[in-house]
Amino acid sequence: MDTTVADTLIGTTIDGRYRITGRVARGGMATVYTATDERLERTVALKIIHPSQATNAHFVDRFTDEAKTIARLTHPNVVAVYDQGRHQGLPYLVMEYVQGNTLRDLLTQRRRLSPVEALAILEQMLAAIAAAHRAGLVHRDVKPENVLVAEAPSGGVANLVDAVVKVADFGLARAVEASSADEPGQLMATVAYVAPELVTDGHADARTDVYSAGIVLFEMLTGRVPFDGDDPVAVAWQHVDNDVPAPSGLVKGLPTVLDDLTARATRRDPGARPTDAGALLAEVQTVRDDLGAANVETALLRQVPPTRAPVADATTVVPAIGAGDRPPWARLPNQAAPRGQEYTAGRLPRSSRRGSSEGPDRRRILLSAAVAVMVLVVIGSTWWVTLGRYTDAPSLINQTKAQVELSAQQQGFELFYGDGAYSESVPKDTVVSQDPAPDGKVVKGGVITVNLSLGPERFAVPDLAGLELAAARGELEQLNLKLKEGSGQYSDTVPEGAVLSSDPKTGTQLKRGATVTVALSKGRAPIRVPDLNGKNINEARDELAKLGLTASERYKDSDQPKDTVIGQTPKSGTGATKDDEVTLDVSKGPPLVTVPDLTNQPCQDARAALEGLGLRVRIDFNPNAFVRSQQPGGNTQVEPQTEVAIQCF
Repeated sequence: MDTTVADTLIGTTIDGRYRITGRVARGGMATVYTATDERLERTVALKIIHPSQATNAHFVDRFTDEAKTIARLTHPNVVAVYDQGRHQGLPYLVMEYVQGNTLRDLLTQRRRLSPVEALAILEQMLAAIAAAHRAGLVHRDVKPENVLVAEAPSGGVANLVDAVVKVADFGLARAVEASSADEPGQLMATVAYVAPELVTDGHADARTDVYSAGIVLFEMLTGRVPFDGDDPVAVAWQHVDNDVPAPSGLVKGLPTVLDDLTARATRRDPGARPTDAGALLAEVQTVRDDLGAANVETALLRQVPPTRAPVADATTVVPAIGAGDRPPWARLPNQAAPRGQEYTAGRLPRSSRRGSSEGPDRRRILLSAAVAVMVLVVIGSTWWVTLGRYTDAPSLINQTKAQVELSAQQQGFELFYGDGAYSESVPKDTVVSQDPAPDGKVVKGGVITVNLSLGPERFAVPDLAGLELAAARGELEQLNLKLKEGSGQYSDTVPEGAVLSSDPKTGTQLKRGATVTVALSKGRAPIRVPDLNGKNINEARDELAKLGLTASERYKDSDQPKDTVIGQTPKSGTGATKDDEVTLDVSKGPPLVTVPDLTNQPCQDARAALEGLGLRVRIDFNPNAFVRSQQPGGNTQVEPQTEVAIQCF
């Protein structure tokens, strides 16, 4: 998937100088882009903090201070910081752009590295971290994602021994930790590499980085981290409760000296580890020298000519594989030149001379025989390493987890479950990919990494109501969703510029890259609806017309006088715009009363009956006689308080 399509910053020029050309990666705190420095005409990396972090003033201040510190930390294995600034209120850093891959990418591709490759990378990692330790800085987040392996001048990173390694994100972890100092229980580190003291009391020093570097070494040698699980807190506490196992327990044939090195770097007691990265670096170089001196196979490969055995006057160099066998452009500072021992035809080392009686022919024969043996050893070793120990990987695609585990048991290979991958077509917990691929080469009895389908990838629309536009956009981008600004609406309760509503609604499940349209508040409407309760309908109509509003009426029964306004929608004080409609509830007056027929009833009884109905009574003639006639007549409907005249005689 092209991750740059939905990013509105692509093509933007920052500070009139840095033109963003693409997006490299997005993390929890910031996004990294490639950009062209149009002033110096070079490619740089530009890291911009997420909008959700920009409101944390403490985090921003520490981020800025640490950036200044790292900019002064000059070292060939540290990713350099060139510049800093703000874009639309968001802090950014301009850094050295390293062409290559992260160590995480390499481990994903190759799963694990050879001991010589792992130590070569670790040396340069520790050289960078040691420089930071000397400057009083602690990285706090040493992991493969923060280790960049640059391409060698010859192109590619296949020869990891000659590759240049650079460590990134110095100081940012410190800034993140400081910003969360008031949040108890929050662990600002990657749990797979976290030191025990960070888990138990939150304390970090140079020995914390030493521990994390030891975990990285373990992963490079074995292809996995020592502690894993679904619960990050549980994984973190495994570092406190358990010792890191020996790498040779997972990968047969690893030298015990690597077990010892890993154990020293990852002791649970910080006081038992090397004091800082520089001390660990010295131990790594010693181990690498020891491995190089014992690595006969590699030495033989380097000394055998490509086409024929050496002639009598040839000179063959047998180098040791140690700290100095990298080319000058990739050598660490103050590193010695390559060491070797020359064997010249016709001249053996002093310790090997027997005297002057041996002729040149005998020496040539012995040398040719030695070379022949070496060639046979190399050929045999090469066949075993490249072909003999491999078999074809079975196809596990579209098999369920249970089927895969049965296949592994029947066919004799080990399973390693990757992080999984989302799929619209492959059912959940079914294999969606494998490494090696079907029919690819795998060591007999070796490990096949499978990724199970996580099912369709969906993201729930968050509650955006009341958020500013930039914050809402940041929330959606973190969920891999896009924001579209819809038409604005007036609101009496939501401030101008804040989100009123979203479409789809909160909680709706969407695919990656889907668009959420938000309606923003335009603030209060310009016209205030007046209070019309108790006014005559005609008076109310006139008042609304003067304000540019229209009236609609709904007549209702009420004990209020007829045509009196008894309610309104919207209420008084509400904002409105021209031609908006105000609905008025208008009284139809009290209910009509039916006048009873009182003929021939005693006059006083008739009076009582009429007054009981809320009518007024007028008696004509003799009040003590009987009713002979009435006005209005019987069964006539009249309004309350209507006068009824009765004639009594």
